[in-house]
This record gives sequence, C-alpha cells and structure tokens, in this order.
Amino acid sequence: MEFWFSEKHTPNVQISIRVDKQLYSGKSEFQRIDVFESPEFGRFLTLDGYMMLTEKDEFIYHEMITHVPMAVHPDVKKVLVIGAGDGGVIRELVRYPEIESIDMVEIDSLVVEVCKQYLPQTACRFDDPRLTIHYEDGLRFVRFKENEYDLIIVDSTDPFGPGEGLFTKEFYGNCCKALKDDGILINQHESPFYPDDAHACQRAHKNIVKTFPIAKVYQAHIPTYPSGHWLFGFASKKYHPLRDLNENRWNMRSLKCRYYTTMLHKGAFYIPAYVEELLKDVE
Repeated sequence: MEFWFSEKHTPNVQISIRVDKQLYSGKSEFQRIDVFESPEFGRFLTLDGYMMLTEKDEFIYHEMITHVPMAVHPDVKKVLVIGAGDGGVIRELVRYPEIESIDMVEIDSLVVEVCKQYLPQTACRFDDPRLTIHYEDGLRFVRFKENEYDLIIVDSTDPFGPGEGLFTKEFYGNCCKALKDDGILINQHESPFYPDDAHACQRAHKNIVKTFPIAKVYQAHIPTYPSGHWLFGFASKKYHPLRDLNENRWNMRSLKCRYYTTMLHKGAFYIPAYVEELLKDVE
C-alpha cells in the first residue's frame, strides 16, 4: 500500500507527495506538528496539515529571506527573527560574523524541539552563543521594542491560526518602531497566483506600504509551496533593495549558496506584470 501526503492549495488543486514513513506526529498548545520521510523531498515538516519545509527545497526560502537584506544593509549588528522554529533562518544568519546578537521569538517551543530531533539539516545552529530564543507571541514581544534592531525577519506561518497577527497593520507599525532609523524588515509574503493567496499578498502589502517609506516585493521559485511562485516583502526606512545593494561587499564574503546570488538578487525584484498589477491596486 502506498502512503501519500496531500495538501489542498485551492478547492480544485492539491499537491501530493509519496511518503515512506511518518517520523513524528504530535499536538502542541497551538497546532498539530508532523514530520514525514519521502523519497523525492527527503524529510518534511507540516503544521496543521500545511507544508512548512522540505529538506530538498528549504534552502531556497531560507537563503532568499536572509541574504537579500544582508547584501543591502551595510552594518547589521542586532537581528530579530519572528517564527523560524525550524532553524533555517538562524543557520543562514550565523554565517555573518559581524552579527552580534539574534533574538528569535517562536510561539511554539515544541516546533523547535521536533526540528532539533528530526530536521537537523535546518535546526543545526540553535547552539550559537549570539542567539537568544524567546518562547512567546511575536506580536506582543515586538510591541515593547523601540529603535533596537538593524534587521527584522518575519518567518511566519500562513496568515491564519498562530500566524494571523503577524500580517496586521499594528504589527508592521510595531516592527517599524522596533527598527533603527536605517532598519530593514523582511517578511514572507505568500503566493500571488491563486485568488485567496493573492488577497493575502495584497492585504500584507497594503499594510506595509502604509508604514514604511520604502516597500518592495521580490520573488523565488519554491516547488512545494502553492503554485511554486512565492513572494517576500522588503521594507525599509532608508535602504532601497537595488540601489543600495553592494554586490562587491557581499561577494567578497565568499559565502557558498545554492540559490542566492547578487545577480539573482537584482532579478528577483523584477516581478511579473500580473503581480505588479495585483500590488498596484493597493499601493
């Protein structure tokens, strides 16, 4: 008998991945957590039945959410990461020696423990001495911060359930206040392809545009996410993601990536016409 994991992307579309075995299944105070082993994508994590990451394509998401702002901001010392319980963002951030401290705020401690045990590919740098993990609500945590961070990365789940509050105007306003005068905010922006997801993109972009003087969107191709076409938001009080990109400085680091390059960085901000139209409606 074959065992398949299926996730609905719309009422008429779903993705199915053949599974060799289920490695973990449990329920925290906030959500159901499952880890599966598959022949095509390796191990993968789902929360409440929604795909979060697979071993085969997680590098795309984590490199694009991390290295894009790090190639723009000239001097990141203090970082706030909201979500990111799988550890992938932390793994990429700690590759930068100039970062002095990272606050990670994850609402669900069980996600971190499960990923440490079953997904060591991403959860491999939680022992970095610069990292402090806060197990609490990210919306509440950032509310009490002011002029503190150079970079905030919001690696949230989808805009419902535990992650819903991380897509509101109030949250983005608090992030703006928590950033220094030249701070950058990066958030996962959902997919623009299917109507319900596109509406979430519009709502998030509208709230960010109202809050930050510079608000741009960039893209990546992530095979296991709905439609494979995924967006990220880049918001800043000062830096423009293309005009302030310092290719030479970043390339001199000789960081080995499997997806991100500074050439790709530039291309990622040139979005398709239908996405431009989608976002223009709310700008």
